[in-house]
Amino acid sequence: MAKKRFLIFDLGASNGRAIVAAYDGSKAEMEVTYRFENTPIIAAGTLYWDILRLFSELKKGLQVSMQQYPDILSVAVDTWGCDFGFIDKNGRLLGNPVSYRDAYRHQRSPLLYKTLPRRVLFHLCAGSTNEIMGLYQLFSYKCDDAPELREGYQLLMIPDLLNYFLTGKACNEYTNATMSLLCDQRKKTWERSILARLGIPDSFLRNLVMPGSLIGPLQEQVCEELGINPISVVAPATHDTASAVTGIPVTDGSKNWAFISMGTWSIVGMETRQPIITDRVFDSGYGNNAIADGRNMLVNYITGLWIIQQCRQKWIKDLGRDISWPEIVKESEKAGPATAYIDVDDSSFTQMIPDMPGAIIEYCRRSGQKLENSIAAISRTVYESLVLKYRANLKTLETLSGTTLDQLNIVGGGIQNHTLCQWTADAIGIPVFAGPAETTSMGNLLMQLKCAGEISTLEQGREISLKSSEVIRYEPTAIGQWDNAAKKIEAIISSKVVKA
Repeated sequence: MAKKRFLIFDLGASNGRAIVAAYDGSKAEMEVTYRFENTPIIAAGTLYWDILRLFSELKKGLQVSMQQYPDILSVAVDTWGCDFGFIDKNGRLLGNPVSYRDAYRHQRSPLLYKTLPRRVLFHLCAGSTNEIMGLYQLFSYKCDDAPELREGYQLLMIPDLLNYFLTGKACNEYTNATMSLLCDQRKKTWERSILARLGIPDSFLRNLVMPGSLIGPLQEQVCEELGINPISVVAPATHDTASAVTGIPVTDGSKNWAFISMGTWSIVGMETRQPIITDRVFDSGYGNNAIADGRNMLVNYITGLWIIQQCRQKWIKDLGRDISWPEIVKESEKAGPATAYIDVDDSSFTQMIPDMPGAIIEYCRRSGQKLENSIAAISRTVYESLVLKYRANLKTLETLSGTTLDQLNIVGGGIQNHTLCQWTADAIGIPVFAGPAETTSMGNLLMQLKCAGEISTLEQGREISLKSSEVIRYEPTAIGQWDNAAKKIEAIISSKVVKA
């Protein structure tokens, strides 16, 4: 068959891309046609996303892609989760969306729990009660008596907002809606009692749509501005992790597998048919979020490559030159086994700070460890600590699911770090499959194919992903060599000295 082309926008917390997928009826080829940066902005003490600049970049990506490929059939947008904006009754944007790393969202969570205890919240929404989630920003707005709550007509998650700008049609895609902690994931609808308990109105919660739904055509003014023909806008699994899990090329139903989406966040999880809502899940720190095809992922959100990304920015500034990722990885290899470890989820590392290497050294000092202030030593500590966090979380996942894992699939930008992938295989003792590099984009494409009638099931889509993918297999080669390190970091994390 003649190739059919689809446009994908994949926006992460640090950058975004436009990708054209050419589908021949069996497999798809991906081509990046446009790239742009995504940097949050601090203004008057609040950390915002520059949503209008992001929309401008989307328009540039649309224009460039459609000039190159006028036969593109549809476009779909996926982004990071958690964050949202409001439109008023006239359809106008009410302020810039606030970033999930804004300090107020986190600082006010204890006050929220006085009204709505954390465990009760989990049993209502089934999601991870991590303070990055959207509900905590809504509560922060309430504390500030913010105009967003007084004048907001509809809450739109980031991809919903971009889709609204593209089409003029406002709707909430379900997988990203679960990242707000405002959904009943059993019934796949809004759980309005959560807002009622917090004294927040719920009139801004409106229609939910599922992945693979047609939103509508590009609106006329966008087409006229860009000089392009109208095409359809489709809702994929708009939460980028949900799209990534959708695109994982696992086709052997007999295997017990888990995944890590390895990026700014490291999201460890397992696909399940239904959400698992038990006290045991809550106590473990895990939660549920929706993915495509009505399925669920049981996940834990770990502070991932954000830490080393922030270290790199500091090193570039201090040394006055660019420092590539291969250079950092090479330095970590030269350092030898780590002599100090950190809890990557400690609050010292979760927010935007100017001196991440300094924060790591201070953490080690407080926990009675010595760490040399060098790229080699610090990067080795970060990478090994992250691997050990993966190991602990995967053991917990086996306990929660009552299964023994046969394999781990790693997706996301982190798969380019082959050393990190191999260390992960060694630490967990099972094969690791890394890739494809474009798993999120593949998941986005599969829902466009579903909307176009090219596929009807997720299994069919994953067959396409497998045929289209390059996947690297890492076999464990150092089983048992991480056991002592695991004991050390467990003792460090449980030490009250660290939390002083």
